[in-house]
Amino acid sequence: MKVRALLLGLVAAGLTATAAAADPIVIKFSHVVAQDTPKGKAAEKFKELAEQYTAGAVKVEVYANSTLYKDKEEMEALQLGAVQMLAPSLAKFGPLGVREFEAFDLPYIFNGYDALHKVTKGAVGQQLLAKLEPRGIKGLAYWDNGFKSFSANTPITKPEDLRGKKMRIQSSKVLEEQMRQLRSLPQVMAFSEVYQALQTGVVDGTENPHSNLFTQKMHEVQKHMTLTDHGYLGYAVITNKKFWDGLPADIRAQLDKAMVEATDYANQIALDENDAALQAVRASGRTEIRALSDEERKAFVKALLPVHKKMESRVGAETIKAIYEATGFDPDKL
Repeated sequence: MKVRALLLGLVAAGLTATAAAADPIVIKFSHVVAQDTPKGKAAEKFKELAEQYTAGAVKVEVYANSTLYKDKEEMEALQLGAVQMLAPSLAKFGPLGVREFEAFDLPYIFNGYDALHKVTKGAVGQQLLAKLEPRGIKGLAYWDNGFKSFSANTPITKPEDLRGKKMRIQSSKVLEEQMRQLRSLPQVMAFSEVYQALQTGVVDGTENPHSNLFTQKMHEVQKHMTLTDHGYLGYAVITNKKFWDGLPADIRAQLDKAMVEATDYANQIALDENDAALQAVRASGRTEIRALSDEERKAFVKALLPVHKKMESRVGAETIKAIYEATGFDPDKL
């Protein structure tokens, strides 16, 4: 009887182990924007591809619109292992002590997507991601959102038009300096709180890619938007390094494949969605949209370029120089 009981116990233990082995690996992917934004759709695409390529061995749970963690909470949650994947904006790494990422916030440092991708798809981008590893974070990819426009309830045709206005920004010393350079009043605020703040006059204006402005309905409470393309907003898709390194090699390879394809999708849809969002804002009739003339754009560049020099001590002169060299940017020729 003892042998039989032992055998039954071993069989039961084997069945339990088999059941446990069959349980999928769960990846909680949290982000703070709407599901129908470029980032939101790209997260869903990664979920689809990851579950497909791992034949169900991985289950990705996507939590959009700050439903799991808000701006200030999500990074700590990742480091603690409470969530496995995030796609924070590149401005979010400064508080971790990795200030080099704030170079992406420098106004007019990228003259369009071709210049940008020379960094995010090149050696400089990979070197920056590697700086996250001592913080327990593994960088997987860069996802575009788009280039930002200024919005407010009064017309914006020149830098002086933003003087004295309370402008919402993400938590970034570079963005704070950008607004101060314009003599604006920077207001750091969680993304989920911006609509109400605009509606109630707590802040006067924003800087956003068009898809963010439209999907959060900010155009309903902003009368004017000017297509300044003054700054870039992008994301780094990151994961908990201990979690990622602990995955079986074959699973990790399939997730890498899913991430490469999701990144291509993310960057293309960012272009498409921002174009569509701009047209939707225009069609709504709620916000007057203005394009800058060449001379007007030069005035904004001239006003904001000093931010590069002022931020060298924070972001790192070498990082800024590396981006200049990768993109062919020469501030002396502007």
